[in-house]
Amino acid sequence: MDKMQEIVALQKKFFQTNATKEVNFRIAQLKKLESLLRENEDFLHEAIYKDFKKSAFENYTTEISLLYHDIKEAVKKISKWSKKKRVRTNLVNLPAKSYIIPEPLGVSLIIGAWNYPYQLSIAPAIAAIAAGNTVILKPSELPINTSKAMAKLINENFDPNFFRVVEGGVPETTALLNQDFDKIFFTGSVSVGKIVYQAAAKNLIPVTLELGGKSPAIITENCDLKITVKRLIWGKFLNAGQTCIAPDYVVVHKSVKNKFLELAKKEIEESKFLVEEDNYVQIINDANVARLIALIDADKVYTGGKYNTDTRIIEPTILTDVTFEDNVMKDEIFGPILPVIEYEDLDAIIAKIKEMPKPLSCYVFTKDKEYKQKVLNQISFGGGAVNDTVMHISNSNMGFGGVGDSGIGAYHGEYGFKAFSHYKGILDKPTWIEPNLKYYPHTKSKLKWIKRLIG
Repeated sequence: MDKMQEIVALQKKFFQTNATKEVNFRIAQLKKLESLLRENEDFLHEAIYKDFKKSAFENYTTEISLLYHDIKEAVKKISKWSKKKRVRTNLVNLPAKSYIIPEPLGVSLIIGAWNYPYQLSIAPAIAAIAAGNTVILKPSELPINTSKAMAKLINENFDPNFFRVVEGGVPETTALLNQDFDKIFFTGSVSVGKIVYQAAAKNLIPVTLELGGKSPAIITENCDLKITVKRLIWGKFLNAGQTCIAPDYVVVHKSVKNKFLELAKKEIEESKFLVEEDNYVQIINDANVARLIALIDADKVYTGGKYNTDTRIIEPTILTDVTFEDNVMKDEIFGPILPVIEYEDLDAIIAKIKEMPKPLSCYVFTKDKEYKQKVLNQISFGGGAVNDTVMHISNSNMGFGGVGDSGIGAYHGEYGFKAFSHYKGILDKPTWIEPNLKYYPHTKSKLKWIKRLIG
């Protein structure tokens, strides 16, 4: 038995003890995790700063605070989420009771992403633990210091048969995907998501895929342009654009395009991304720096466009006069480059967006209810916002997930609990009565009564 097989086998053995099915056990483990995070905040801040200069401010607001929220919500609501739920019994089965029992799937594999390495690794683990599963967590190897930090905190403080971090790159991930898990949860690119899905299919393993895509922001002629720009620039250049739900590109009505560009440039300047210390993060590695630089068409730069390959910094950059045929519009940008496309007819631009793969997010900025409903009803996407960007992820009452190329399944709050659970339907019948209609021998009289009852 190789290392990965042994790790999974030991977790399967532990799961079969039924320890994780006890609600008090789950709550205790989550509280322990929260304490570890709080006691080691500075350690976590230092690790992520070493990886790509993410400040304590951004690390807390965009990662750690969300984990605290998830833990507190789960601890408060696990008992409710875990209860069996009575449902109506249909006429054919009366007299009887019917109910649904949530049960954990078993041993779960969680493969995290590099752009928000704590949040996108630990948040799914919180959901898995809340639902009563054991967890093998494989963080992204790109931010090596955060990977090591999570491995240290979790592996030194939790029973590895219950919760374990496995570090490594492609070989380790491939070895894990060859194992027979009860659930796989992956966050990352569409291309790798397809590999994960294919690997899971071999053993019919249920999966949740949190992917990405080119998320549009539609700016109509009657929006509040000032607040639109403020919210959009923040959402786009947060984490230097390395956010799966960042506005990937903007389509702006011709009548307000020039004013939008002026305000956007001013907002970038006032945000002082590159002036204030720790106000902007690095691109994760040299390969991504080179990829992003290749997308900057110097002839279309409205503002920004400069970069430093030594420090892995690319200025917040706006490209104008962009078309859907440009290179920057072929794949998700995942960096601080914002293409701006002009439009005149909303119906035509909606039709163009619908020709593309379904995005993870979509944003519409407008005061017009008809425009809003048209965008929300006609464009298929994972989730989004009206007159805002990114912040929908902070509401755990809404499931977060993609559709089509942008993902399969959802999580956050109870949606995360459901992602790692099976809902077992039970019909509970008494024995003091037993109608004879369904039993042999079949007769015309019985069929007549069955038709009366069923219709």
